[in-house]
Amino acid sequence: MTLRSDFNFDLPAHLIAQRPIEDRGASRLLVIHPDQGIVAHSAIRELNQWLAPHTLLIPNEVRVRKARLSLRRPTGGIGEALLFHRNEDGSFEALVRPAHRLITGSTCEILHPTTHKNLGSLTILKEGPQGERTVRLDPEELSEWSRIDSIGSLPLPPYITRAADEKDDERYQTEFASDEGEAVAAPTAGLHFSKSFIEELKHKGHDWAPIRLDVGLGTFRPILVDNIDDHHMHRETFAIPDETSRKILKALVHRQPVVCIGTTSLRTLETAWDGSKLVSQGASRLFLKPGHPPKVPCGLLTNFHLPESSLFILICSLLGTRQAHEIYAEAIRLSYRFFSYGDAMLIQGRSQK
Repeated sequence: MTLRSDFNFDLPAHLIAQRPIEDRGASRLLVIHPDQGIVAHSAIRELNQWLAPHTLLIPNEVRVRKARLSLRRPTGGIGEALLFHRNEDGSFEALVRPAHRLITGSTCEILHPTTHKNLGSLTILKEGPQGERTVRLDPEELSEWSRIDSIGSLPLPPYITRAADEKDDERYQTEFASDEGEAVAAPTAGLHFSKSFIEELKHKGHDWAPIRLDVGLGTFRPILVDNIDDHHMHRETFAIPDETSRKILKALVHRQPVVCIGTTSLRTLETAWDGSKLVSQGASRLFLKPGHPPKVPCGLLTNFHLPESSLFILICSLLGTRQAHEIYAEAIRLSYRFFSYGDAMLIQGRSQK
């Protein structure tokens, strides 16, 4: 049995980044090799120095939706809904609060996040086993993500203890973001890359091959069970373009270095890989943990993660639990910034320099 408490550590609150730094490329970068430990303390703008020549970089191009809706309940009280999946019939799966008051049959007004103008209504159709709700938005035109983006607000993670503002509209979205997908959280490793830096890395001989994983509730939900083997990941859909598949397969055949930009990209490759090819689309519930390391040989660029989270446990699957704790302890000692708007670490692949 592997205990959740094995992945706990003390994190000072002041190291949780509340806002992004002005320059995306100015974030600090902790460089790690699985066999050597910490290699260097660097910066994102110096990433090329730590990549092997002709590295294939795999970002997540999903768009974060403005999926947090402000509600007015029939009593006049304020409520909130976080939409996280659109069903084929146009209804949505959502988390709501206050959950004990928003039950099946409840109907609320949808309010504009700043003007508080009434934009329509949200009705609770069904209650799910883990507190989620199936909801319907009226009028019907509200049931498209493109329309929701114009009436909702960005769902910043709960450890960012402020409301989203206009700057977050830009900075909590990666430069890779397409118009596809339904993410409720950013693939945060991608936040470090400006358009000019993306082009600079291309110019230096590296290549990009985007995938899409719809980052879902697993990002917000903590592990609650004591034995991590009893934890079940939330379902997240993914898609891999044909061109990306061709590039990745070619890289694997020719032993070209591959680096995933974020844990979502790594989990997508691991889910899609069947031993000889990549499945083009599907859903992932993959939980990488010690004793079950990734099958696809690659490096990983990622931010620093929450104690006892599935993401920190994923890091432990790559480095070993003891080494991961030692590296995080050093990052804390040196005041690296943690979580979505924080600094980054590069875990080099074993074939890399």
